[in-house]
Parts: sequence; C-alpha cells; structure tokens
Amino acid sequence: MPSPVLKHLPNALTLLRAVLIPVIALLLWQQRYGAALLLFALCALSDLADGWLARRFDVRTRFGAIADPLADKLAMLAATVLLTWHGWLPWWFAALVVGRDVMIVAGATAYHLCIGRVEMAPTRLSKINTGLEFTFLTGVMAAAAGLIDQGLWWTVLLYLTTTTILASGTQYALLWGAKAVRALRARTPT
Repeated sequence: MPSPVLKHLPNALTLLRAVLIPVIALLLWQQRYGAALLLFALCALSDLADGWLARRFDVRTRFGAIADPLADKLAMLAATVLLTWHGWLPWWFAALVVGRDVMIVAGATAYHLCIGRVEMAPTRLSKINTGLEFTFLTGVMAAAAGLIDQGLWWTVLLYLTTTTILASGTQYALLWGAKAVRALRARTPT
C-alpha cells in the first residue's frame, strides 16, 4: 500500500497545474513569453509525472481521471487562444483545438446526462495528441520569447499536431458514438 503522501501526489500535481493556468494566461496576455514558457513547461512535466505516479503506484482516482485531462485541456486552450491572439498561431489551428475540446466535453456531458456515468480513458492517439500539443505550444512560446527561431520545426509540428487533433477528435466521436448506441440498444427491449 502506498504512503498517504504518495497516494495523493498525482492529484496534488494536477491541482498545481490547474492553479498555474491563470498565471500562464496572464503572462501570455502580457506577452511575457519567457516566464509563461517556464510555467507551461512545468505543467507539461507535471502531467507526465502525475500520470506515471498514478500508474506506477496504482493510485488512480476518479478525481484524477477527470481533473487531469481537464487541466491539460485548459492549459492548452489558454495557451492556444492567447498565442493566436498575439499572432503566433494561425486562427484555424486555434479553432480546431477549441472545436475538438468542445466536442469532447459536450459529448461526455451528453453521454452522462442521457446514458450514464462516463469513465474517462484517454486513447493512445489522444495521448500522442496531448504530447504533440504540449511540445508544439512550448516551442511556439520559446520562439515568441526569442529563444529559438521559428523554422521548419514550426511547420512540421503545426501540421503533425493538426493531424492528431483531427484524428483523435474523430476517434472519440466514433468510439463514444458506438458506445452510446450499444448502451441505448441494451436498454431498449426487443
């Protein structure tokens, strides 16, 4: 049995990430890209750490299953919207990020209200998407801070991340749509 501290450490890291989101947003709004980059990188590392700890020591919780991806989405949404606002990302990319996340949250809410409890389980493709989004946004902040040049990496990561946004959004729609149909069919007497 893990220690009480270890048992709650993944959720504490998730809460830390959630607390940092408004700070990162304020720094990006003020165009203080270096400081925002540092905190955003800390968010990305804490996401890796809390997931690893929860799996390694089997201290997964329902709270963590919901709060962890929510904190990721909010961090990336804030960064994407504000970097787009300041001209560092194309508007269509921001629309895709926001649209995918709105679709997932709306779908989960509809499933919960119409069918039952939603068990959050990110797919491998969604995890790849999250990793690419964190990597790309970190690179964009580094370029905005003047730490690296905006070169070929920017274009490659933009389109690679776009591909995973579209693919994982489609995957979620198909998986959860099929799950909803099966649940509704199971309820309907034949």
